[in-house]
Amino acid sequence: MRVILVLLLLATGAAAEQSPADRTVGRPEFAAVRTELLAIVESDQKYREAYNELARIHPVPDAEMRTLTRNMQEADAANLPKLEAILAQHGWLGPDDVGPDASGAFFLVIQHSNLPTQKKYLPAMREAVKAGKARGSSLALLEDRIELHEGRPQIYGSQLRSDGGGALYVQAMIDPDHVDERRAAVGLPPMADYLKRWDLTWDLAAYKARLPDLIAKLSTAVRRPPKPQSP
Repeated sequence: MRVILVLLLLATGAAAEQSPADRTVGRPEFAAVRTELLAIVESDQKYREAYNELARIHPVPDAEMRTLTRNMQEADAANLPKLEAILAQHGWLGPDDVGPDASGAFFLVIQHSNLPTQKKYLPAMREAVKAGKARGSSLALLEDRIELHEGRPQIYGSQLRSDGGGALYVQAMIDPDHVDERRAAVGLPPMADYLKRWDLTWDLAAYKARLPDLIAKLSTAVRRPPKPQSP
């Protein structure tokens, strides 16, 4: 089953507008750390961008997909100790410290790590959000992923999965009637706007009718954890 899990906080915007060599962003004493974080972001994203482009092809070329998946896993394994070393020395660095593009590396690497690592750094990310060093929307995505990995419905409806034939659907969530209220509280757009990115329509009634089946699929997802992706 092909899996595409979708993230909102990406290395876009500021990252696209600023050169990795630009040391004027953030605090001068973190210029070298900013450069290292930007390199981590680039490493995290490049194979995922190629993966998601390839996933749009039907049928998906299996050999190429396996290669990209392996490349992503290797990049993730290499990025985590680098990020952990930065965390140990400097703590969680926010946009004011290293710029919003480089600061996004903390979320990306943790989001793309295994469940024990995600849970290990969840409290740190919650504190970073309180301190204005990370986005509430990013925390919501991490919380959704942890919930699904542990066999529980997600909270914010951020995580999508392929049905195996290339069609995407929103994985099981709690209380879909009020999901847009929860999303608004953490800075996420309404489901209808969010799903337009993949040419999907948010049909609440249809989703609720399908929800029991989606919940039943959670045990399968726990046995076969999805590979984290981002556009």
